[in-house]
Order: sequence, then structure tokens, then C-alpha cells
Amino acid sequence: MENRRKEIIAYFREMDRSYFMDSNKDLASFDHALPIGFEQTISQPSLVLEMTLALDLQPGHKVLELGTGSGFQTTLLAAFADSVFTIERIEELHNRAKERLARLTIKNVHFKLGDGSEGWQEQAPFDRIMVTAAASKVPKELLEQLNNGGKMVIPVGTSVDQELLLIEKDSKGQLHTTSLNKVLFVPLKGKYEI
Repeated sequence: MENRRKEIIAYFREMDRSYFMDSNKDLASFDHALPIGFEQTISQPSLVLEMTLALDLQPGHKVLELGTGSGFQTTLLAAFADSVFTIERIEELHNRAKERLARLTIKNVHFKLGDGSEGWQEQAPFDRIMVTAAASKVPKELLEQLNNGGKMVIPVGTSVDQELLLIEKDSKGQLHTTSLNKVLFVPLKGKYEI
């Protein structure tokens, strides 16, 4: 597990964040969230890494990502999971991310354009779920789509006060929640909008 963690950190440090940005490329090296248009952001790098490490990705894992955005987080997930199913509601961001990942010849990502607040039922269950927008509460649909032994990272709260939660489902289907950090994400749209 420690080796896996080191591999993820090493891969992350080699990633060129500016590749995933259409503007503000000169600010890509700063540890800040930056706008990518449509009132969306590319998360601060330290938070992307923290959230990825919290998922404890393993080679055979099937991952659901809500909020493709620029494709930065998607690319990191794809490098350490078997498959990634990612949903983006903004068509322009969806198309740009698809093009970026195609140029990187990443082949284990499945894209969907639409409202991700209720997950991707047709592809469930998932071993890991990554939510990159804040929900008013943890969506029950996502809990149902999480495999036993699975983990989900999700920001939950209000527009000004959010907690990054790690939710683990044990082998019997019982849920255990840990608060990882105070965060501030763009709101999840749809059923669980803040």
C-alpha cells in the first residue's frame, strides 16, 4: 500500500496541470483552484492529490467520478484504476476533456454527458467514487452504487461551509464516515444541490 501511495505521488508530480487548462496557464503551478469557464474550477493540486490518496486506488478498481471538469483528476484516477466512468453536465467541458484524454491515449475512461448527482446506475456497482462538487447531503443513490468494501470521497455542506468526507462501506454494507478536511467546492447541480 505504501508503494502504491508513492507511485501515485510520483505520477502526480509529473503531471502538467497547464495541459488541462485553456486559460491562466501561467498560474498552473500555483496550489490554488483556478477557473476553467462555466463557473467551474480546476481544483488546487494538493487537494486533488489528497482526495486521490484517500480513495486508496488498486489496479482492479472500477471508479465513478462526478464532475469531469478539465479531465485533470480523471487522468490521475485512470492511471491507477482498471476503469473510470466520469460524468460531466456541461457539454463544452465534457467535449474538451474527451479530446484531451484521447490525445494522451488514455483508453480506460468512459465519458457521459449529463446530471451526475444520482450516479451512473447502469454501470454500478463501483469500488471507488470521487465527487468533485459539493452536495447538500450524501446522495443515497451513490451509497447504493458503492460496492461493499468500497470508498467514496465527497464534499458535503453549504455554499460557504463544506467538509470533505471519506465514506467507507465495509464487507457487510455498513457505512463509516471520516471528515478529512474543510473545503470549498463548486456546487453539485441536480437533486442534491446546495
